[in-house]
Amino acid sequence: MGHEIETLAKFAAGTGWDDMPAAVQRRAKLILLDTIAVMLAGAARPEMSALQAGLAPTAGTGATVFAKGMPAADPRSAAMLNAMSGRSVEMTEGVRGLQSAVHILPATLAIGEQRGASGKQVLEAFVIGYELASRIGLGFTPHRMAHPNGQISLLGAAAGGARLHGLDGAGISLAIRIATTMMMLPSYNNTVTGATTLNLPAGMGAYAGVLAPEMARAGFFAQEDSVEEALGVMIGTGFDPAPLLPGLGEDWQVLRNYFRFYACCNPIHPALDSLADALAELRPAPGDIERIDVATFAFGSVMRNPAPPNYFASKYSLPHAAAVLITRGGLSFSHLDDSALTDPAIAAIRPLVHMTEDPAMTAKGPNLRPARVTVTLHDGRKASASCENSKRDTLRPDPEPQVREKFAELAATMLTAEGVRAVEASVEHAEDWASPATLMALLRQHQRG
Repeated sequence: MGHEIETLAKFAAGTGWDDMPAAVQRRAKLILLDTIAVMLAGAARPEMSALQAGLAPTAGTGATVFAKGMPAADPRSAAMLNAMSGRSVEMTEGVRGLQSAVHILPATLAIGEQRGASGKQVLEAFVIGYELASRIGLGFTPHRMAHPNGQISLLGAAAGGARLHGLDGAGISLAIRIATTMMMLPSYNNTVTGATTLNLPAGMGAYAGVLAPEMARAGFFAQEDSVEEALGVMIGTGFDPAPLLPGLGEDWQVLRNYFRFYACCNPIHPALDSLADALAELRPAPGDIERIDVATFAFGSVMRNPAPPNYFASKYSLPHAAAVLITRGGLSFSHLDDSALTDPAIAAIRPLVHMTEDPAMTAKGPNLRPARVTVTLHDGRKASASCENSKRDTLRPDPEPQVREKFAELAATMLTAEGVRAVEASVEHAEDWASPATLMALLRQHQRG
């Protein structure tokens, strides 16, 4: 087995909440707040409500599902459903393309609730899982069309779950290696076709986070080089372990995360920022616009469907998001909702958006995601704007006000106004929870009728 994976596992076993800098602790609780928000909002999606109802008759006990009534389920099912809910509204946080929290946190919350782990233990397991996922990702080259759900973050969930079980470095390594057999290879094509099945790999990542540690404790064995083989050959095109260890324990990956404030896929955010700048210069009414020309990098340029077939697909359509921005003035959860799909004013704008790939912009990837937008009006006036990366998703050094605003909007889908305030205050001191049951009790108490 590789020295790097074993070193990461030993670090995971020996590093606690009190060993983490204050900035890391603060960011972890902010990510906890953000992820609770997306899980609550996503739980109300019709496909999630139907799946929760269908599984309920055979559900076990031990953990809480973020759903109407906050029902109990076995920790594996609860983790899976909560992760799928979190993915459903396309607003999860991430780091370098990984959507780590929505894989890892549902698993650690479910295990923590079932085992009665303290809030501090849950938080440290979450940060440990996040750190390992992010660092393993530094050496991983995925297949070109592979979506990151159910891949590296799944290994982080297994590491976090193993930490909550109290496994040592060898046990955490074993849980990670067991979890490699559960990694998935979802296609990015799911996005533009509106295939909500893309949210299952995140659910299976959380499921693996609960199951893999149990398998390790039960005495299952795993191939020694399974991580290296899986990432380098099976689900990826290469794995270089060299970047995994430099800065370990000092350069915390959780501090490199981004929060998502637009309710649509990240690759189109730079184009939307550029569009907003051009609109601010021209200040047109929707009917004044003749056409919108967008040049961007290759991957962003494919998100061009002017007639997305459903809510999920609308999150991956720049013409749709642009039309929402023009007609509704924003790109938040409430702006890009179901009603936007049938809004005739939005439908009238979508065909005016013309997208092309600029090879020079593609060459700047993967760290930069450039876009240039030109808005042309019927009266002949034009305005152009460009940027190298999304503005709002890379808010530093303090994204906290925007995260709290986002939490209030999304959590209100399931909680009363008093409940939104109570949960936010509780998360502020999550390290003092006797267990995640403290959070779940608040969610039950303050559900909207």
